[in-house]
Amino acid sequence: MEKTTFTKLFTPFDNQADARFAQLRQSGRECFGAAALPTTRTEDWRFTNISPITATPFTLANNVHARVKLDSDHPTVLFVNGRFAKQAPESIGASAEIGSLARATTKLSQLARIASDRDSPFTCLNTSFLNDGAYVVVPDGNVIATPIEIRFHSLVEGNAPAIHPRTLVVVGKNACVTIVERYSGNAAYFTNAVTEIAVGEGAVVDHVKIQDESTTAYHIAHTAVVMGARSNFTTHYVSLGGALVRNEVRVRFDGEHAEATVNGLYLASGTQHIDNFTLIDHAQPNCASHELYKGILDGKSHGVFNGKIFVRKDAQKTDAKQTNKVLLLSDDATINTKPQLEIFADDVKCTHGATVGQLDPLQLFYLQSRGIPLDQARRLLTFAFANDIVGRLKIEALRDELEQRIVR
Repeated sequence: MEKTTFTKLFTPFDNQADARFAQLRQSGRECFGAAALPTTRTEDWRFTNISPITATPFTLANNVHARVKLDSDHPTVLFVNGRFAKQAPESIGASAEIGSLARATTKLSQLARIASDRDSPFTCLNTSFLNDGAYVVVPDGNVIATPIEIRFHSLVEGNAPAIHPRTLVVVGKNACVTIVERYSGNAAYFTNAVTEIAVGEGAVVDHVKIQDESTTAYHIAHTAVVMGARSNFTTHYVSLGGALVRNEVRVRFDGEHAEATVNGLYLASGTQHIDNFTLIDHAQPNCASHELYKGILDGKSHGVFNGKIFVRKDAQKTDAKQTNKVLLLSDDATINTKPQLEIFADDVKCTHGATVGQLDPLQLFYLQSRGIPLDQARRLLTFAFANDIVGRLKIEALRDELEQRIVR
């Protein structure tokens, strides 16, 4: 079945799609047609078999957005099955714009320019179905004090749909904003998401992505970031759901003296498969990157971490650090970790490493000797391991919410 799982939906999709995006969709389809779907022989996908996705006869998603409520105390835009549903409040003032791509009056020239179709056929596929999505534009010099949240919810009725969320965030010079992406849903479906983030010179962007989808859903995502000079970008990814998940984060330095922090936490149990791929492209000198991914695997779950730091020839004075730590709670859980450095400059400071282990029996014994039952002691140590990532979130309400989830 392979590509026909998706290509058969092109024509019926166009019958209801916005003509403004027709040229971009056609470009995506040409790319998708020329690209080969990844297999376990593809180096960057060698531990992830996508045959459960390509073998599923997906359908177009139903338009059921009116049934989902939006309750939020900060600027939020909600998409249901890939379509704009609601926004609260309707406006966040003249300092920034947030809304639906299909309703945007602002010219968004960077759409489909940051995430390269060459990086993945699934990025091509997302562009092939481009019709709506979220956008955030923060003009030069503006500081947005409250977080901006983008929610993508999948509501399945009938056969499993394929949904292709798209997000564009453009932050101007010396601006500051916090963006929260959430993915949730019920039943079985396929989420193929692409997020593009442009960080202007001197800008500060704090990005959080929460993937909390059904444990029978598939999720493949590509987050592409380009950073201007003296900018600062931080992203925290938390994966809690999904049957088969592949999350890619690609960051490119386009200016000097910029700094990026890329953190992730993935929790899996049962037969879940969670694949994390990161690429930090040091294309300019005098830049720094810090990366920490942590995984907690239970049952017969399978985790993958493939992290690359690429230092180009002229990127002198690069400072890059990458760490992957995994906690195995079961003898049947497995992890494949592959931290990588590719360095073509000679005046750099780069480190990478990976550790895999189980709960420390001495720590368990210590807690039990203080009257704490074994099950509770395991929970405390597991929570402490995970909270190293969650505790770094600046949004207190979100931090508390995730801490409670981890405890459960």
